[in-house]
Amino acid sequence: MRQYLLIIAAVILSGTVYAQVRVNVNLNIDRQPVWGPTGYDHVEFYYLPDIDSYYNVPQHKFYYNEGGRWISNANLPSRYHGFDLYNSYKVVVNERAPYRNDATYKEKYASFKGRHDQQAIRDSREEKYFANAQHPEHNNWVKQQKHDNGNGKKNGHDNRQH
Repeated sequence: MRQYLLIIAAVILSGTVYAQVRVNVNLNIDRQPVWGPTGYDHVEFYYLPDIDSYYNVPQHKFYYNEGGRWISNANLPSRYHGFDLYNSYKVVVNERAPYRNDATYKEKYASFKGRHDQQAIRDSREEKYFANAQHPEHNNWVKQQKHDNGNGKKNGHDNRQH
């Protein structure tokens, strides 16, 4: 009987550890560019239908077609000089190397060309986005976190002795 209880406890604990690791791995709000759209806790790629290009969030690189080859670069090519990432539509694609299926994405999201109705992370007032170092409120958020922790506040509760 004791062995069964140990096995059950081990299974429960391993599931808890797995869930914590999975949550931490799957969130990358703080790594998304501030020109990215709000509403996504995890993003691998953005597809940019206006310029038929992709942006890899973890690598911080654009993928664009040049002479029939997909090129990766930290910046867009000069032909897109002046392209407004903040006001263009971004489609979240959580797939490995989506540019390999470009024809599919190009057709599927053609109707999104010219749309300008997404809120950029930069313009969000949701506190979860303040963790992004590029967000305009990031420094204030960091100061507030330090202040709250210095006063004994943790997780929104005041733990000071009265």
